[in-house]
Amino acid sequence: MDAQVGGADAYGNRRQVLYWRLLARLFDGDEQPSLEAASVAIVDDLGLPPALLDPGVSVDNLVQRFPGLGTELQALMAPGQKQKQRQQQEQGDDDPQAQVRRAALVSKLLLNVFSTGSGNVTAGQLAGWQQDAGWLKQALGDEGAAEMSGVLSGLEGDLVKRMALREVLADPRLAARLTPSMSLIEQLLRDKANLSGVALANAKSLIRRYVDEVAEVLRTQVQQTSAGTVDRSVPPKRVFRNLDLQRTIWKNLTNWSPEDERLYVDRLFYRHTAKRTTPAKLIVVVDQSGSMVDSMVNCTILASIFAGLPKVDVHLIAFDTRALDLTPWVHDPFEVLLRTKLGGGNDGPVAMEMARPKITNPADTVMVWISDFYEFDRSQPLFDGIEAVHRSGVKFIPVGSVNSSGHQSVDPWFRQKFKDLGTPVISGHIRKLVFELKNFLG
Repeated sequence: MDAQVGGADAYGNRRQVLYWRLLARLFDGDEQPSLEAASVAIVDDLGLPPALLDPGVSVDNLVQRFPGLGTELQALMAPGQKQKQRQQQEQGDDDPQAQVRRAALVSKLLLNVFSTGSGNVTAGQLAGWQQDAGWLKQALGDEGAAEMSGVLSGLEGDLVKRMALREVLADPRLAARLTPSMSLIEQLLRDKANLSGVALANAKSLIRRYVDEVAEVLRTQVQQTSAGTVDRSVPPKRVFRNLDLQRTIWKNLTNWSPEDERLYVDRLFYRHTAKRTTPAKLIVVVDQSGSMVDSMVNCTILASIFAGLPKVDVHLIAFDTRALDLTPWVHDPFEVLLRTKLGGGNDGPVAMEMARPKITNPADTVMVWISDFYEFDRSQPLFDGIEAVHRSGVKFIPVGSVNSSGHQSVDPWFRQKFKDLGTPVISGHIRKLVFELKNFLG
């Protein structure tokens, strides 16, 4: 298959062969001999390993054997990279062979991640898929990975459901192969009442690992977010590190002596560094119905982080058709999650009845309400309660969901009501909620 004969058209045909093979393998598990043979010839001519075409070989394994491929996969499908390639094509200085090579690598990533088959899934298969999905996210870049997050979570959730999770958890060797993820944690939280002994211990270990990993990320985001304004009513500490050298020189310029060529300083100026910290109460109300698992996990962890800040009084309430006050365990999100019972419907007014008595000083209180707000016949009573809280001076923050992808789903009726009230639903990305809370509490 000599690419030089047909020039650019031949390279275009090669890309089509690779993508036709990809589609055939995704929609039909049986191999198409002609497409397979042609793809083998293309990969061989590109100097790529034949294992690139074998969906049974993980991307991680391939990169371990051929480290150079790892560099090529980085940001391979990122939006910025795609734009650069389009510009090169328009300018006529792109490399047709490089495009074919890219098509081969992209096909490998997509086939390994999206061809999940059917039937039972082992712990090893799930771990392998998670690694391949990780490589796809790296290839997509941060922006592309965020857009694809929901799709990948759905695929992973399906794999978890097809796995005999209870049997895996009962075997410490198999349980050790599991990598904690939101899909896995959701399944563990739903099934925890049916686990005991070794299986329950392994489930708790996985939940603890996931909580610790997410907490580390969120703690970093909290620390990096701006925290309050300088309080100029507090006199600056007269120490060397606070010395404002530029202002000191400027204010003492009248003391310059031309004869001595010296500046005589009779007053030092220091920077104000004290931050204004207002004692605040944070009331977090989280919908724990089946559609809000991601939010429940993230918000319990976030609440525990803010509970560790000085002068912040944090209360945590979870609800479905009943409300549960989890404040005594707010410092330990692991314990909170073990006490939740996912599923059921929504009864926001019940949660509001529990939350309102906690408000003692409305001006220093923020209430975060995380829900999809699908209350049906309870919509108006809940909104009336929310409106009353907002009018009292409490800063009310409605959040559609709090997850890594930023996707949110909110009842349109509530969305418009919140907009009219002047408290629009904030973006579902957890970084936005971190910013809103630090802005109020700082």
